[in-house]
Amino acid sequence: ESIHLFQNQLSGQIPAEIENLTNLHYLNIGENGLTGSIPSEIGNLTNLLELYLEYNQLSGSIPAEIGNLANLERLKLFDNQFTGSIPTEIGNLTNLVQLELMGNQLSGEIPSEIGNLTNLYSLWLRDNQLSGEIPSEIGNLTNLDQLYLSGNNLTGGIPTEIGNLINLRTLELQVNQLTGSIPTEIGNLANLEGLGLDWNQLTGSIPAEIGNLTNL
Repeated sequence: ESIHLFQNQLSGQIPAEIENLTNLHYLNIGENGLTGSIPSEIGNLTNLLELYLEYNQLSGSIPAEIGNLANLERLKLFDNQFTGSIPTEIGNLTNLVQLELMGNQLSGEIPSEIGNLTNLYSLWLRDNQLSGEIPSEIGNLTNLDQLYLSGNNLTGGIPTEIGNLINLRTLELQVNQLTGSIPTEIGNLANLEGLGLDWNQLTGSIPAEIGNLTNL
């Protein structure tokens, strides 16, 4: 039911034969030297609760079949060399509490389907090449504690729906190309301890509502 091979010096590809391990709940092969892409066969591991592939040298795109893992609670693919877009099928993983894809070369827009992941506690997409606007559906993620979108090429304004994330403690949107004003709704985030909006193209005044954020 569990495989833990993390923090070794394993190399080569993830074998497609992993699809035979249909009772697997936990697969942790992070912090190795694995290369190649994630085999699409991983979508057959429908009992998976946790999938950790972080700190490897994996490349290629994130397979759409990852959306078959409907029971998944934690998905960590950070610090690899993944390219392409975030598959819309990731919106099927409605049990996710952690989605950590930072430190890759992912491009394209943040899919609006990410708004389906209403159990998310942490969403880390920073340090990629994501573009387009922050989807307003991000306001559905009312259980979020950490939202990291910094270090991308995001454009457009900060959506007012960000004010729905009343449990948020960290909001990092810095080092993008965001425009427009800081929405007054940011004053709703009474639990916020860290706020990063620097290195954008924001205009207008600092809203008085920022004075509500007494935990900063």
